[in-house]
Amino acid sequence: MRNAFIDELVQLARQHPAIALIVGDLGYSVIEPFAEEFPERFINAGVAEQNMMGLAAGMASEGYHVFVYSIANFPTFRCAEQIRNDVAYHNLPVTIVAVGGGLSYGALGYSHHAVQDYALIRAMPNMLIASPGDPLEVRGCLRYLINNPQPSYLRLNKAGEALLHKEVPILSPGKWKLIHAGNDDSTRAHLATGYALQIAHRRLKKNSEYSHDYLFSMPLWGMECKKYQVEQVKLFDDVKVYEDHLRDGGFSSWMLESLLDAPNFLKRISSYALDPVVCGAVGSQDVMNKLGGLIE
Repeated sequence: MRNAFIDELVQLARQHPAIALIVGDLGYSVIEPFAEEFPERFINAGVAEQNMMGLAAGMASEGYHVFVYSIANFPTFRCAEQIRNDVAYHNLPVTIVAVGGGLSYGALGYSHHAVQDYALIRAMPNMLIASPGDPLEVRGCLRYLINNPQPSYLRLNKAGEALLHKEVPILSPGKWKLIHAGNDDSTRAHLATGYALQIAHRRLKKNSEYSHDYLFSMPLWGMECKKYQVEQVKLFDDVKVYEDHLRDGGFSSWMLESLLDAPNFLKRISSYALDPVVCGAVGSQDVMNKLGGLIE
């Protein structure tokens, strides 16, 4: 996803002179194509994430669409106050790019894990979460964000994801994107956001019980998108929701909140999320996801 992000950002920056990129003294071997082609729009802010976010807000207030790139934990929890006060409340076009969402950096220790980031970001007004499930969704998310600039959080896995779309999808906040159609009489759907789409896809391929089910992705969601969920949930008797995040404050709890005005549908939702046992543990992404109960 990292390489798809920088390649798409470079292509978009050629068309949009207001796109700027700020990094927190990392991203090397990834961000060079942008830094070399647009040096006047590239800043290394150093290991000073709070200042980096304030700088991004200031540039955005002067007309830039600023992308702030760092490993997931650092541009989120470390500068939460600046995100809320400077970016979200002022409704500025700053996209926080968090590479290594979930447990992508599982082996580097819990300082690099991002399993509570949805909970933090989705409580911010005006903030749109963009959590792509494959490299083509990364490009689809970026195209949406450029055409609809606003406070946003682009959460990327690190690398090695399978392509699950045939072409760059056209995405819309809160709308489910079909990955695999079920049989006409199927009443069960699997819905994932972010890297969990890869996990859900593998689960359907391995388990014959699910071979006739629908699989959907929802990479764009946030506070303003809950209103679309009832109409989509009501099409199925059983909706299994996947996320590489703790259930508390995560995507599945967001889905349940979206159904509070239609409580008859709440029982249709079941959740596949990480158990808090992963907090403080160390291991590869697969080992950690297995420890957290997300994969078998």
